[in-house]
Order: sequence, then C-alpha cells, then structure tokens
Amino acid sequence: MVESGGIGAIARRGGAFLVVGGVAFVVDALTFNLLVFGISLTGNGPLFEAPLVAKTLAIALATLVTYVGNRYWTFGSRRIRRRFSRYVVFVLLNIAAVAIQLACLGFSRYVLGLDSIVADNVSGTLIGQALATLFRFFTYDRWVFPDELEQAAPSGPAQAGTREDGRTAELDSTP
Repeated sequence: MVESGGIGAIARRGGAFLVVGGVAFVVDALTFNLLVFGISLTGNGPLFEAPLVAKTLAIALATLVTYVGNRYWTFGSRRIRRRFSRYVVFVLLNIAAVAIQLACLGFSRYVLGLDSIVADNVSGTLIGQALATLFRFFTYDRWVFPDELEQAAPSGPAQAGTREDGRTAELDSTP
C-alpha cells in the first residue's frame, strides 16, 4: 500500500510516531532516573555524578524501542530497500538527537548548577526529548524510512524494486 502525502497520512504517521515516542519516553525516563537517583528516586543512584553517561545509556535503550516501533508501525506500510547505509543514517541522526538532549541536560546541570530530580527531568527528559523528537520525526521521514515506491513512481522507467541496471532490488515490505 502506497501512502499518500496528504494531511491524513501525515497525521496518522505523526500520531503513531508520538505513541512510539511516548513508550520510548517512559523507557528513557525510568532508566535515567533509576541510574541517577536510584530505586527510591530520592537518593544517589550509581550514576548520580555522571548524569550525561546515564542519559546516554537511557537514550540508547529508548532508541531501540523507537527503531522497532517506527519501522514496523509508524512507517510500516512503506516498502524500503534493505541497506546497511540506512542503519548508519539512523545511528548518525540519533547521535545528533542525543547531542540535543545532552546539551539541554548539561546546560541545566553544569551551567545553571541544577541537579535535582525535577531539574534533570525537565531539562533532559522533557525539553531535550521534545526537541530531539521533532528532529527525529522530520529526519526519519526523509532519510531513514523514505517511501521508495512513492519516490520511484514519478521518476519514469524505473519501477520500485528495480535498480537502475535493471536488476531486482530486495525490498523490506514487512508491515
């Protein structure tokens, strides 16, 4: 099924992206808070003095959730060529998104001197993740999960699944 580029398709993808992001948000927040503030969330966890390391680990775990959720649900109807380069682009874009989140947390912790559970969660988990989510939505749509059938349709002689040299390319059409 080829997606249309209309408002309805964008709204559906946006909604699915937000649900997947919500699940990843919970994974990120729980992992970060357990590592920094411990099980009671009132003390010093094992990485209290290294919140950027804790945030990086939390984001890495949440990123696995977002890849699977976005690939198979948000962008599940798209036929996408299986390419190693797509994973590389995903990783590079996520490194940039992680930098956005870490910059927000680092600014709060090291510039403003705020190290409470509320300050860390507002800066790194709410503000940082909101900015990183916007970045991810637009970059995933364009570079990680492009609809190659839609892109190939107006181009003319080459059909989706066929390479320029006429050989059939392997497409990942798993919903």
